[in-house]
Amino acid sequence: MKDLQAALDHRREQGLYRKRRILSSAAGAEVKLNENGTRCFCSNDYLGLANHPEIAQAAISAIEKYGVGSGAAHLICGHHQLHHQLEEELADFLGQERALLFSTGYMANIGVITALTDKHDTVYEDKLNHASLIDAGRYSDAELVRYPHADMENLASRLKNSSAQRKIIVTDGVFSMDGDVAPLKEITQLAKQHRAWTMVDDAHGIGVIGEQGKGSPSHLGLTPSDIDIHMGTLGKAFGVSGAFVAAREMIIETLIQEARTYVYTTAMPPALAAAALTSLSIIKKEDWRRAQLKERIHQFRKGATQLGLELLPSETAIQPIILGDAQKALQWSEALMNKGIWLSAIRPPTVPKGTARLRVTLSASHSEQQVDALLSALEGLCA
Repeated sequence: MKDLQAALDHRREQGLYRKRRILSSAAGAEVKLNENGTRCFCSNDYLGLANHPEIAQAAISAIEKYGVGSGAAHLICGHHQLHHQLEEELADFLGQERALLFSTGYMANIGVITALTDKHDTVYEDKLNHASLIDAGRYSDAELVRYPHADMENLASRLKNSSAQRKIIVTDGVFSMDGDVAPLKEITQLAKQHRAWTMVDDAHGIGVIGEQGKGSPSHLGLTPSDIDIHMGTLGKAFGVSGAFVAAREMIIETLIQEARTYVYTTAMPPALAAAALTSLSIIKKEDWRRAQLKERIHQFRKGATQLGLELLPSETAIQPIILGDAQKALQWSEALMNKGIWLSAIRPPTVPKGTARLRVTLSASHSEQQVDALLSALEGLCA
C-alpha cells in the first residue's frame, strides 16, 4: 500500500492530482457547487439540452409508463420498443442503414474495434484520439499503429506499407482536447485508395456541427457512404446519456453478435431512449442553438486573442487556453473558481507534457454577459 500512497503524493507534488467537485443542481450555464452559484464553462452540454423541460418530461412520462430499469441486456429481454425506435431514427438522421445503442461512448468504441478486428488486421489511430479509442486498439488483437496528429503523409506511408488483412482508420471527428476537426476528406480518400475502413468518433461533433447537427462528416461536405462507422454520444449535445454506432447492416449485425460491451451489459433505461428521441427532434429543428453557439465561440476567441492568451486553431465549442505548466493551469483554475467560474485544468497524461491548459467549453445556453464575465476574470489573471 505504501507504493500507492507514494504515487498519490507524487501526483499532488506535480500538480496532476484529480479531484471531484460536488454538483448540487441541474447541469447548465449556471450551476451550484456545494450550494454556491457558479458559472460553468467546462460542460459538454453544447446545445443547452441537459435540463430542457420537454426532454425531462419525455423521461418522466416514460418512467411512469415503463418503469426505471430495462431489466436485462438487449439480447435477453431488455431491448425495448423505445430503444428500437431511437436506433431507427438515428440511422435515418445520419443516412446510414442501421444504428446500435451502447451504454457509453467508451463501451461503443471498445466494442466496435475489438469485434471487427483480429490478429491479421491493423488499426490506424491519430495520436490525439480519445483514450477510449486508444484503449480499444490496445485491447484488440489487431496491430495498433498511431500516426502523428492529422499527419496525412505519415498515414499514407503506413497504409502503403501495410500487408494487413483488414485496415481500419480510426479518428476523433472533433478532437476533445484541442477542438479541431479531423481531416476527414483526406482520410476517406486514403481509405478508398488503400481499401481501408473508416471509423469516426463524433462525440463532440454530433448535434453541434454539420447540417442539422449531423456531425463532422457533414460539416466537411462528406456523404454518409464516405464513412463506414459513425459513432456518436447521447450525453453531450443530446443532453442525455449513452451512445450509438451507425453503419451498414452487415457491420451492425456483426456488432450485435460479437461486441462484448453490447452483448454482456444491461440495456439503458427506456426512459433515456425516450429522452434522446425528444432531444433528436429538437436538434434537427432548432438551428438557432447552433447559431447562438457560434456567436459565443466568436465572442470568446476575439476577447481571448485581445488578452494575448494562447489559443489553438479551433472553431468548435472546445476552446483550450494553453498555459504549458500543470501547476499554473491548476492555480488559474482555482483562482477562477474563487471568482465563481468553473473552468477545469487539463493536465498530463490527458494532454501531452508541456501543454497543460484550461479547456473552455462553450454552450448555446451561455449568454453574452456570461462570456464577458469569463473574459474579465481571465484578464485579471493575465495582469
